[in-house]
Formats: sequence, structure tokens, C-alpha cells
Amino acid sequence: MCFSVADWFRTEARTSRRTFLRCGLMAGVAAASFEYGRSHALAGVAEGAEPPPPVALTGARIYPGPDAPPIPRGVVLTSGKAIVAVGSPEQVSIPSGARTLDCTGLVVTAGFTNCHVHFTEAKWRAADSATATHLAGALSAMLTRYGFVRVVDTGSSLSNTRDLGHRVDGANVLGPQIITAGPNFVPPAGTPFYLQPARLPELTDPGTAETLIEQALDAGVDVVKLFTGSRARQDSIATAIMPVDVVRAATARAHQRGKLVLAHPWNAAGARAALDGGVDILAHTFPSELTGPWDRSLPVRMGEAGMALIPTLKLWPYEAQRLALAPAIAERARVNAAAQVKAFTDAGGQLLFGTDVGYMTDYDPTDEYVLLGRAGLSFRQILAALTTEPASRFGRSAHSGRVAAGMDAELVVLDGDPDRDIAALARVRYVLQQGRIIYSRTLSG
Repeated sequence: MCFSVADWFRTEARTSRRTFLRCGLMAGVAAASFEYGRSHALAGVAEGAEPPPPVALTGARIYPGPDAPPIPRGVVLTSGKAIVAVGSPEQVSIPSGARTLDCTGLVVTAGFTNCHVHFTEAKWRAADSATATHLAGALSAMLTRYGFVRVVDTGSSLSNTRDLGHRVDGANVLGPQIITAGPNFVPPAGTPFYLQPARLPELTDPGTAETLIEQALDAGVDVVKLFTGSRARQDSIATAIMPVDVVRAATARAHQRGKLVLAHPWNAAGARAALDGGVDILAHTFPSELTGPWDRSLPVRMGEAGMALIPTLKLWPYEAQRLALAPAIAERARVNAAAQVKAFTDAGGQLLFGTDVGYMTDYDPTDEYVLLGRAGLSFRQILAALTTEPASRFGRSAHSGRVAAGMDAELVVLDGDPDRDIAALARVRYVLQQGRIIYSRTLSG
């Protein structure tokens, strides 16, 4: 017996509180107020429905896109929700009344997308009634201060996360646009051990898969996430694998409705089920070898099939530390994950940036950037994973992911050049979302 999606929606608020609190994923961050030091989310409340005034970013080194040469000491001019001009000071005329931000010595790129987050911590509860300042502060601490203007929530309470997203979209709360998967789907008896005693909706056969995916789509999920591989018992290395015919049925139904499907693989068998089942995005690398060596052919096959990959490289040392694993095991996982990323990108696979924050309570993405660099990725490849690649995968390339006239005014201003120091991608000075400055880091002190 398993939950129907409708049943899960009715119980998900109770279930999420119980499981995530019990599993220690909150790490004590249930406080109603937050300490940001010298970083802040501009009071937390957006400026209503009024269009934002023109903003000029001057003197910056501009990276228009990962495949374009930089513009030294350039100017980016926005008006309303769009970029209206990009170029040298001689090419861009700044209108009177524009807000000018002196970005001399700084770097400007398109706004970032984090394709793997969760809104499951206690601070996100009651998103429909929590104060705008509280929610904007929480979004700033986890996401906005690191340049993220769009995120993909890969598993949380659908109703609550939609409430949060609606408040951001309605300009009531400053923060990133949210794409959400709502509840995830698992194979029979496949709820991960760290979520038990709750049970996620189970896809027992192709017919059930079609029915439950349809219910989720009707309920308003933006994407679908499957656990094609799941470790259901902490005291056993056995893995529940979703049958390929079930994966295909779920994926086909989502595709019929124009929705992408993500998969959590756990191990190589789970990754293979996702690949053979037509899944669009693999939500993690799969470095575990507890059930045997990982299949070296999979990254190449994934790239050839057009599947995207979210590496989440920082997750593996984070988990190793949390579970007190032997250093040799942690190092082996790091090496395996890096090898998978390198083989995948060498095969032309599409990499999407994601960190699994919300599950991880260490929000800083610096280590992810560093680990991607150590895996052999260039700054340009990492920038693409943050900007143009998610824009392409989620159908936004016509107006998002690049710094160019006519594109959405989604911009990040960085303290340092990531082409010289990849960690500079996490040193954010300003963030603009749809022409509004939604984050600013003061420099006093």
C-alpha cells in the first residue's frame, strides 16, 4: 500500500516537519531571526508592482556569456525588467535619473541558477503568512547572497513552496524565482532511510506511475523528480531500483504535459534506470561503490542521450563528515564523482549547477566551484552551468542567461574575477532580479 499523491499533499506538512526535524537536517536553524553580518537583503520587501527605475552598472569587467569575450570597464544599463544596453562608456548613454552603481574593479555576469535546492527547513514554514522580511532574509542567507536568481526545488512541501514562490513572483518578497518538484516518487518500499518513518508516493507499476504523475501535474508541480535508486535501509547496502518500464511511464506522462523529469540515482544502477527510462536530468553524480564499481560507460551514454547532470560534488564530503566515514571512503567518493563529471563533459554532456542546499545546511557554494575546477572544468564551463545551460534546459534561452540588450535584467556583480580565482563566483556584491536590486553587500568595516 502507498500514498496517492492527493493523500501525500494532505499530509505533507506534517510529514515534512516530522521527518526532516527527526533526521537532523535542520541543524538548529528554526530561529525566527537571522544574523547576516555585513550582508543584507535590502529590508526584505520588494517595491510592489511599480517598474524598477533604470540602473547603470559602470566600470565593470563584463562577461556577456561563457562563449563571448569579456568587455573591460564596461557598462550595463537596465530599464524596467530588461537590459537595454551593454558596451563601453562611449557606447552606452546613461539617462538622468538612473541609479548608478560604481563597479570599478568588479565583474558582471548573468544571474545564476541553482538546479538543486530544498525548502524543507523549519524557517520556510507558513510561507503564506510569514513576514516578508523574514522570508527575504532566509532566501538571502541560503541563495540570494550567492547570486542565485532562479532555483529548482527538487523536493519539498508543494503547497508551502508554491506559496513562497508566489510571494516572490508577486514582488512581495525579494528572492529568486522558484521552480518546484513538490513531493518525490520512489520505487516500492523505496523511501530513503533518512526520510522514514514517512513514506513517499510509490510507483509500483506503469499504470500507477501514469496516474500519480498526472495527479502531481494537476496539483501544479513544475517538474517531476523520481528516486530511480534509493537506499531504504541504513543497516543495509541494498538499493531499491525503480523498474525501467515504470520510469518510462512516469517520464512519458510528464513529457506529454511539457514537464521535465529529474532523477535521484543513488548508485550506477539507479543512474542506468534513469538513462534507460528517458529521464531528462540526473540530480547527482553517483560515486558510491558499496554495491559494486560504477559503470564507466554511463557518463558517455548520458551525454550522448542528451541527459543533463547536476554534479553536487560538495555533497559527498559533506555526507562523509556527517556520517563519520573513513577518510579513504570519502576520498574515493570524491575521485569517482570528479571522474564522472569529467567523462560526462568530455562527451559533450550538459552540466547544470546545483548544490543540494536546504538538505545541506552549509549554504556557501565556494567548495562546489573549487571541486568543479579540480575535476577539470574551466571557468567558462562553470559559468555555462550557472547561466546559459539551465536557461537552455528550462526553455528560457530567448531572454535569460546572458548579459545582452533585450535579455532579462538578471545580473550578478562579483568581488573578483572568477577567470583568475574560481572562488570569486561566491563573492557577490550585488544581485539584480528583473531589474530590481534584491541583494547588496555593504563594505563598511
